[in-house]
Amino acid sequence: MQLATWNVNSLKVRLPQVLQWLADNPVDVLCLQETKTVDEKFPQAEIEAAGYQVVFNGQKTYNGVAILSKLPMTDVVHNNPHFADEQQRLIAATVDGVRIICAYIPNGQSPESDKFQYKLQWLTGLQQWLVAELAQHPQLALLGDYNIAPEDRDVHDPAAWVGQNLVSEPERAAFRDMLGLELKDAFRLFDQADKLFSWWDYRQMGFRRNAGMRIDHILLSPALSAVCTACVIDKVPRKWEQPSDHTPVVATLDLGR
Repeated sequence: MQLATWNVNSLKVRLPQVLQWLADNPVDVLCLQETKTVDEKFPQAEIEAAGYQVVFNGQKTYNGVAILSKLPMTDVVHNNPHFADEQQRLIAATVDGVRIICAYIPNGQSPESDKFQYKLQWLTGLQQWLVAELAQHPQLALLGDYNIAPEDRDVHDPAAWVGQNLVSEPERAAFRDMLGLELKDAFRLFDQADKLFSWWDYRQMGFRRNAGMRIDHILLSPALSAVCTACVIDKVPRKWEQPSDHTPVVATLDLGR
């Protein structure tokens, strides 16, 4: 089974790219973030025509998440029952026995802002819910845009980012807390080259200079990390015309079925 995550930064704009990427990379499950599309206007027919079932949780202009799957999805949950939130940032479903959680974690803006406190509260609520989900679903994957670069090696210029949003100690501590639930960062299960990132700012030729960060992650429960055979970042879509500022991350699982 192949699982992927991609912040598309507007599905209305990026739908042709999503369909093209799926044609080139027919993963079993694709989690999307920042769809920025209300449910009434979600392009369900186009996605189903490409061979995928889809569940979604949308919002106008901002946020929005979706799970695309080749296989049926059951036990769909919209939002975190442990965290009341008007923003549509989370959706979960079970696919062939694997619990898939698609999350768009708040950006936080800056450590001095109210939005940063909201981010930390959101992460606390997520961790509380993960405890319950892991108890019920031994095979669990948490995919999404975390808006956290876990370590300095996940940042193009760590010295320039000290203490800033995405790399601050409270955010990294929250990420470590999730790892403390015995979740594993799929990308770090394998030897990886230096300077591999999943997001690059549109400004100042960020992608051309590889001035990026690794903030899109796939965390796996012990049962899944034990059968993960690969995890890669696919930079190709970031080279396309009018790309998202993020690019897909893909994990391969050998489930023996």
